[in-house]
Amino acid sequence: MNITTDDGIALFLHHWPAPASARGQVLICHGLGEHIGRYAPVAATLNAHGWDVQGWDHRGHGQSAGQRGDIPRHDALLRDTARVIDTVRQAGRPFVLLGHSMGGVVAARFAAEALAPRPADWSRPLDGLVLSSPALDPGLSGAQKLALSLAETLAPGLAVGNGLKPDWICRDPAVVAAYVSDPLVHDRITARLTRFIVDGGAQAIAAAARWTVPTMLMWAGADRCVAPRGSEAFAAAAPAQVVATRPWPGFAHEIFNEPEKAEVLATLTAWLDHQAP
Repeated sequence: MNITTDDGIALFLHHWPAPASARGQVLICHGLGEHIGRYAPVAATLNAHGWDVQGWDHRGHGQSAGQRGDIPRHDALLRDTARVIDTVRQAGRPFVLLGHSMGGVVAARFAAEALAPRPADWSRPLDGLVLSSPALDPGLSGAQKLALSLAETLAPGLAVGNGLKPDWICRDPAVVAAYVSDPLVHDRITARLTRFIVDGGAQAIAAAARWTVPTMLMWAGADRCVAPRGSEAFAAAAPAQVVATRPWPGFAHEIFNEPEKAEVLATLTAWLDHQAP
């Protein structure tokens, strides 16, 4: 299924329907360079717990249209998220947004907007939020920050390699091999998209102390794709009665694909099931 964004980009949607009456809905927001099809095992686990699961390929990713790794304006991914929510959300059921990595920044920034004095027109209410190794701090070095500033001025829409090595995503060699051979995976990113990630993460952390949406935050302690300190900062600032946190020491970036994924998914489903008993 495809939907069309405000600016005419076709987004690819995928649905994993719950086999019986659903507890609620989970909408998955994937990470940089990947696509929603990589979340089929996560969706199967959630289906088994009675959750209806949907997700989409971001613009410039997977089977969606758009320049690879680029956005035309700072709020493009947020507006896209609102369009997807408006399309898939079913009335009367708990609705949870789950974001991984870059998708975690999108999801967290989306949730943070509801706390603004005058939320943007793309703001939508959420019943729950799950953040998986969110790129709240992408871990840019001083040299990378300088390069970003120059690129924003000289070539904001030029797509370049993201600098991330496939071996960093997971400690399971089979997952890495599948990632490398996947024709829908790419390593492109522009200065515009990088700026959104940097600023979106900082804005979410700045809003953490006022957080109101029930949230499960899990992150990889040995992450080399994003800086774990971003999740740690959010966790330290957020109210403990609203935000449940779980670091996974020694884990690589994709916690749902790590060799210990059964334990991670059990933690996720226990939290979700508590939201919709």
